[in-house]
Amino acid sequence: MSTTNAATVQGHVEDGWGKVADAFRANFSGDPGEVGAACAVYHDGRPVVDLWGGLSDSATQRPWNEDTIALVASTTKGATAICAHLLAQRGQLDLDAPVVEYWPEFGAAGKEEIPVRWLLSHQAGLPIVDGPLTFEDACAWDPVIKALEAQRPLWQPGTEHVYHSMTYGYLVGEVVRRISGKSLGTFFADEIVAPLGLNAWIGLPEEQEPRVATIGYAKPFTLEEMTEGMIATMGLDAETVTRWIQALWSEDSVQAKAASVGGALDDQSVFESRAYRAAEFPAANLHTDARSVARMYAATVSDVDGFRLLEPATVERATEVQTDKTRMYGLPADLDIPANRSFNMSLGFWRSCPPMPLTGPKAFGHPGSGGSVGFADPELGIGFCYLTNLWSFRIGEPRASSLAEAVLASL
Repeated sequence: MSTTNAATVQGHVEDGWGKVADAFRANFSGDPGEVGAACAVYHDGRPVVDLWGGLSDSATQRPWNEDTIALVASTTKGATAICAHLLAQRGQLDLDAPVVEYWPEFGAAGKEEIPVRWLLSHQAGLPIVDGPLTFEDACAWDPVIKALEAQRPLWQPGTEHVYHSMTYGYLVGEVVRRISGKSLGTFFADEIVAPLGLNAWIGLPEEQEPRVATIGYAKPFTLEEMTEGMIATMGLDAETVTRWIQALWSEDSVQAKAASVGGALDDQSVFESRAYRAAEFPAANLHTDARSVARMYAATVSDVDGFRLLEPATVERATEVQTDKTRMYGLPADLDIPANRSFNMSLGFWRSCPPMPLTGPKAFGHPGSGGSVGFADPELGIGFCYLTNLWSFRIGEPRASSLAEAVLASL
């Protein structure tokens, strides 16, 4: 085993995996250069890469240490999906059953026939909550659940899809709570974190606060730069990309409002508040380190120290693409973008798609706002995580992509 300690980078790399360390170092001198970051890789249930470096807080020059943890935003959704699939694997959750079988109050306002699978695949028509809701409401959980019970779907469920940025966590989390009697964060702690020995929390204990990396933001990308990036990475023409961005990401679009939770999260500075970290947002507030996410995903496709989370049949069912059968909500009628170019979503996991750095056609996982990503590859026996505290909003995030490419080159 070799030890890496060059420039700002520290950690451990098994022989034959040096290309991942090279790519990780290169990210610190790239555009944008890293402030602080970590990367971990498991292969066939064994840790082969565990790297960290830079600063966890640029203002105070606090270093990124071995025990630093970070907010990984929507990378959280993959952990939440695994919780749901554990219940399905145990026969406690039928993914094709109506949600009302587990959560009767959900059936109001025309939602009585929505199956659980449409919650996991962002097809339920509930990406927004009308509100108004406060930040305190969102942290308290029940006010958002009540609002979702009363909410009427934006489209006929099962006919269209759009990313349920924040409501995904409440919808899937409430189903898990109704079945298990535990909040999503508690279920995650008991059923995934404890048996695998992870440093990971959906609902961060106060004593862990000193370990949390401070978020910084790269220079915002212009509309022109975003368009150019999507053309380059997604293989779409300029007119299609421009119309797509205008339809889905304009200020008044549903997708732009999906992160708001009825106004509760309009002020995004709350993401670094103690209240946000302490609450449970199963779509977006997992605090963790890279080795824990890589270990979690490794345990979905391999034995890790004698423990495995998901059986192969469960993974096969969980990763079947769903959004290739429905249109993306909000697109003009004459604009049709294939799922594998836009939103290739299975039951809670992204599949091969240009914005999502993966290693192969069977890989599955979830990215997070700003650049983090975790995934597994059942064919290659890989569990992977990259996380950063310099959030950069780009399609086809090159920092994570270069690391995934280095994993493939190492194999």
